[in-house]
Amino acid sequence: MKHLLPALALSSLLTAPLAAQAGARRAAPSTRAIAEVSLTLVDTAAQRAAGKAAVMRIDYGQPHLRGRHINTDSLVPFGTVWRLGANGATLFTTDVDLTIGGKDVPKGRYIAQLLPARTGWTLILQAETTGAASVNPTAYDAKKDVARIDLRQGAIATPLESLSIWLVPSTAPGAQRGDLRIGWDTVMLTAEWVVR
Repeated sequence: MKHLLPALALSSLLTAPLAAQAGARRAAPSTRAIAEVSLTLVDTAAQRAAGKAAVMRIDYGQPHLRGRHINTDSLVPFGTVWRLGANGATLFTTDVDLTIGGKDVPKGRYIAQLLPARTGWTLILQAETTGAASVNPTAYDAKKDVARIDLRQGAIATPLESLSIWLVPSTAPGAQRGDLRIGWDTVMLTAEWVVR
C-alpha cells in the first residue's frame, strides 16, 4: 500500500526550496577589498634582505549600488566629506614617498576620504597613527588633513555595481609611476602617482 503525504506536508516540501531561494537572492553585504602594487624598483637593501617589497596598498569597504545612484542625499552627497567605502575607514599605506596628483605624500599610513562636488572631486588623506588592523570612521576634522588631491573625473558607460579602487602601475621608463583609479556607478576618478 502506498503512503501519500498529506497535502500540507507536500505544500511545505515544495515551498521550502522557494523560500531558501528567495533568501539567497538578498543583496550581499558590503565586503572588504584591497588594491596593491609592488614597488620593486624602489626597494631598499633592508627590504630586499627581509624579502619584503615596498608596496602601496588601499584597503577599503566595498559598498554596492543595489538599485541606487551615487550623489544623492543618502549616498555620497555633493559637498559632504565621504569616508570612501563602507563600514571601516579606508586605509592607504605607502612604503615610499609619493607625489599623487601633484601633491607630496610622505611614506606612511593614511585614512582616505572623498569630497565630491559638482565642480570636481577631492581625495583627502589624513594621517592614521593607531596602527590597528581596522579603523572605525570618525567625524571629519580638516585639521588632520595631510594632503588634498584634485581628481580628474570621467564617465563610465556601464555603471559599476560595486565601488572599485585600482592602483595601476605604468610600464614607462623612468621613475616608477601609475594611476590611482576610483570607480562607482557611472563615475571614474583618477590621479597619477609617482615615486619620489
